[in-house]
Amino acid sequence: MTAPAPTPVPRAPWAAARCAQFAVVAAVAVELTRAVHVGPRARQVLPAGSWVTTLYLWGTVLTTAVFLVWFARCRRTAVLLSPGVVRGSAAWGVLAWLIPVVGLWAPRPLVQDVLRASTPGARDAAPARSDTLVDLWWAAWVAHALFTVVCNGYGAPGSPALTVAADVLYGAAAVLAVAVIQRITARQAAGIAAGAVAPAPAGPPQPS
Repeated sequence: MTAPAPTPVPRAPWAAARCAQFAVVAAVAVELTRAVHVGPRARQVLPAGSWVTTLYLWGTVLTTAVFLVWFARCRRTAVLLSPGVVRGSAAWGVLAWLIPVVGLWAPRPLVQDVLRASTPGARDAAPARSDTLVDLWWAAWVAHALFTVVCNGYGAPGSPALTVAADVLYGAAAVLAVAVIQRITARQAAGIAAGAVAPAPAGPPQPS
């Protein structure tokens, strides 16, 4: 009879975190490049084949993909640190970001869950208040999305003020996103270093 192999201890996803932070900063740089290239008046009517449009679209896709890889890894680690705290399935933890309209509200509680679960013992603690950093980040992001919709379809396309406001909110959301990534990853690293990862359920002994 041999004992079951020990469950590997997860590592804090620092590599994914750094990639996500870099991608977020790069996305802001691309957006600023686009703003300088076309100005605030005609951004929504950029020709489909222009290099700045291609750069913007690819930057958005890559940033989203890298961020979701980081979040999926953090969610998995959070479940090990505090079982039962993170709601929903792993698939929903990714899809919630990608569904139009739903993506404006559904991901925020998922991030709150992961942040809370990244603190060992969160399941047995009193319900935590909403994290201010996450709330500020999400408010800036949603406001940016709404301003962008107004600028591109429902407002005056020639209004520089609305477009500049959308860019400022985008920059603020990016800075806050970098901070959220740092906070969650650092909290998970501390929990793992403290040996707080939940053990895997014991299985039947394996024959030798």
